[in-house]
Amino acid sequence: MLDVRRLRLLRELKIRGTLAEVAEALQYSPSSVSQQLALLEKEVGVELLRKTGRRVQLTPQAEVLVAHTAQLLETMEQAEADLAASLTTVTGTVKIAVFQSAALALMPDTLSLMATAYPEVRIEMIQREPETALHETWARDFDLVIAEQYPGHAAPRYPELDRLKLTTDAIRLAVPPDAPGRAPIASIEDTAGLAWVMEPRGAASRHWAEQACRSAGFEPDVRFETADLQAQIRLIESGNAVGLMPDLVWTGRGTTAQLLDLPGNPRRTVFTSVRRSSAQRPAILAVRETLAITAESVAKPAESVVRTADSE
Repeated sequence: MLDVRRLRLLRELKIRGTLAEVAEALQYSPSSVSQQLALLEKEVGVELLRKTGRRVQLTPQAEVLVAHTAQLLETMEQAEADLAASLTTVTGTVKIAVFQSAALALMPDTLSLMATAYPEVRIEMIQREPETALHETWARDFDLVIAEQYPGHAAPRYPELDRLKLTTDAIRLAVPPDAPGRAPIASIEDTAGLAWVMEPRGAASRHWAEQACRSAGFEPDVRFETADLQAQIRLIESGNAVGLMPDLVWTGRGTTAQLLDLPGNPRRTVFTSVRRSSAQRPAILAVRETLAITAESVAKPAESVVRTADSE
């Protein structure tokens, strides 16, 4: 009988690439991972790993085991979900990966509602960029990811993950408040030559923002890069930059910035993903239901902030 724990280590090596990364992800020592994989080789009686420089490469036989291990893990996770569904109370831990604007706009109220309605559910949250978080949820580092998709920019897809739309929000041009001596800004074309703030390269929002500027006929002068949207807002409100902001960032706060509609009124989609094998686990169902309630409740206040800024 093959040891499932050792099979999982082999799959983790396929996903993460090195023994050190497997050890870090599963909180083992690298030597322990190496020993367990050596024992797995003895169990199956064939070579599973070959050294290529400082790294190890999986043999074709190891690839066969990895494919079956994925199926085993899905079956075990489905069994756990069915077992949890048979209980009369909703319990367990849900590990959530979430990007910053969703963490600020959605998670505080969601956590409060969950604590009241499902006190035996423990929620652990870590901020992650959506592209990374989707991969890590597929790799079983997280149970649920809140991710985003910009118009014309598809987020990564994994067959093992489902996708459920949570909400959409408009993307608008955020510019500093009017000030004496500063030329008025009425459209994205008027920002050519001005200082821009954007997320670092690699983020979907950065790619989309650059394409929006190029479609308007200019290359943006990106002088400031930060993944912290609160820092972006302060740079815009203080008159030092312009940027493209989704409405969700204004949840729970006002702004002195002017918010201008973009051609075509583009909207960002916010969605959740979980592994299909765990989608019916009661704790995950409860989190998704509560997130939907929160998303609906924050949409109108965010739109109100936009209308107020436009009227100013």
